[in-house]
Order: sequence, then structure tokens, then C-alpha cells
Amino acid sequence: MGRELIIAIDGPSGAGKSTLSKALAENLGYLQINTGAMYRCVALAAARNNIDLDDGAALGSLAASLSIRFERDGGDERVLLDGEDVSEAIRTPENSLRTSRVSAHLAVRQAMLEQQRRLGREGGVVLEGRDIGTVVFPEAQVKFFLDATAAERGRRRWLELKEKGLEVDLQQTITEVETRDAADSAREHAPLSRAEDAVTIDATALGVDEVLALMLITVQQRRNGSRGLSGGEK
Repeated sequence: MGRELIIAIDGPSGAGKSTLSKALAENLGYLQINTGAMYRCVALAAARNNIDLDDGAALGSLAASLSIRFERDGGDERVLLDGEDVSEAIRTPENSLRTSRVSAHLAVRQAMLEQQRRLGREGGVVLEGRDIGTVVFPEAQVKFFLDATAAERGRRRWLELKEKGLEVDLQQTITEVETRDAADSAREHAPLSRAEDAVTIDATALGVDEVLALMLITVQQRRNGSRGLSGGEK
């Protein structure tokens, strides 16, 4: 069959990238690389070490010193920061907002970039984040941009937090999603943007299985040498 594909999934916070990248990777037998979790780890480590979130040099040095690994525990992905399972700790609302500030620094992005490219350069990978198809792997053979309205993404995040037993306000959660969107789109280095050759999927009214089916159609078409769905089909 030849060299396996590099698949990039980009999109805003809460669009379902982590869920879909996991499902797609499992379906294809590929390695999943959650780049967003890597930045969340840097944000968590910065808070634990009382590093100023505006100090790009200090954050870059911290990022370069961290050991971040992914492990599969049954059907769940575990994120290990210096050997500690931080899968839950990195996904609090507070750390989500810190992550947007931390990931805006060029020194941090450079520290993470080499790790991401090393993990993915051999192919057979699904990477998800906000600049995979534009910065990390612009040569990726398959690119998706997964989107949904801020209200829907906030609602999903609210339900996720409620299921974990956290007392959260729906409107506040939607506002936090909108704040994250604004920060990610306006940052100087590698802002959130859609690659010109990405297939855009609006998942506002679609379930995971429906989105996955669209992705698998595109992957199979690319494997067969055709372009697949047009960038604005969904």
C-alpha cells in the first residue's frame, strides 16, 4: 500500500477534535498525537512552577525540559507529564484558559514543534490541534478543519464538566469558549486558521459517527489517489 498517511485535524476548542482523532486513529490503526494536550501540559507545569504566563523565554525553557508521552489504557488515552498521569488535571477550565496564553509564545511552539514532527514524520499518524495542517505538517496528505458554533461547543464542554461532577455555569462556559477562540485566532504565532486544502466539516448538528464516516470517506479517496470531499462540502 505504500507509505501511510499523515492526517491533520485542526479546529477551535470544543469542536470534537480529540474524540474524532482518537476514533479515526483507532479505525485506521494509526498513532494518535494530541498536540493540544502537549500545550496543556506546559500550561499546567507553568502554573505549578509559578512561571509568569507572559514570560516567553522562561516558558520556552520549561517546555523544552518536559517529558510528555501518550499511552493507551484500554480505550482511554492517558497523558503523562514527567511520568505523572495528568489526563484530568490538564483539562480544567482554568488550565484551558492558561493554555491559550502559553501556546501563543513562539519559544513554546518551537519547543513542541520538533517533538510533534519527530512523532509524525514516518506517517501512519493522526495529529490534532490548531496549526497542524498549516504549520506542523503543511505537507500532510489529508487535512480536516473541524468546526461547530461557539454555543454548541460550549454546551458540549459544559456537559463534559458536569459529568465529571464539577459545578459549572452554561453561559460562563460558552463565554470561556468564545474567549479562547478570540485568543487563538488573534495570537501572533501560528494563529488558528484553516489550511486552504483542508476539508471543512461543520459538526454542529452531526454526531461522532457521522463525522467519522465523512472522514473515512476522504481518507479512502486520498489513498485511492482522488481528492475526496471539497473543502467546503460540510
